[in-house]
Amino acid sequence: MLESITLPSELLTYIGSESQDFAVKAKRANPPKASIFLILFGAAWLAFTSIFVFAFLGPLFKGKEVEFLVNDVPTVAGPGNWQPIVFPAIIIGVFVLIGLLMFGSGIYLFLKKGGYFVGTNARLISYKKGTFRSIDWEQFSGDIEVSGDELKGNISLGLRTGKMVSSKNGPERYVPDTFYISGIKGALEIERICRKRIKENDPTPPSTGFKN
Repeated sequence: MLESITLPSELLTYIGSESQDFAVKAKRANPPKASIFLILFGAAWLAFTSIFVFAFLGPLFKGKEVEFLVNDVPTVAGPGNWQPIVFPAIIIGVFVLIGLLMFGSGIYLFLKKGGYFVGTNARLISYKKGTFRSIDWEQFSGDIEVSGDELKGNISLGLRTGKMVSSKNGPERYVPDTFYISGIKGALEIERICRKRIKENDPTPPSTGFKN
């Protein structure tokens, strides 16, 4: 059963006289899979680069010298002779920064709050921080994915629009755009409503099964 929520006055004004099929407030702005992947990958990246941090820079922090090869020539850096380690330290710092950015981005995406989503007979409306987005049901392809349970579920709705993405080991492939509703109650019921509206507004002529 769908929960009843109070919508902001500006959203109600935007909806106007359209009847509402459902109205929910999402706990998250993004699906958890994307954010968890970034968090885990960023953590693994940092763990890997920390090996070089401790190996090259650890002794320096303790006031000791560190020995390494430069063009197969043994080189020593330490107190009073920092120049040989400057370039390796910059490279290591860049890798550490990349790991921190990935890990931080994952945390940000995971904690980013969602907005309001309202389905009517004609369109799907999203609203967050004064910004509205409206997509007619005919713009959705009918490719829907649901995860979670009735108390906290996630829905991804495939759109008819998309883009071509290049691949290193193969030809370009078409990747459709996706609309996410994450961290909501009654995800299964909302999925059934969305599927019904998409079928009702499908611009593709039905196949008769006969050929000329």
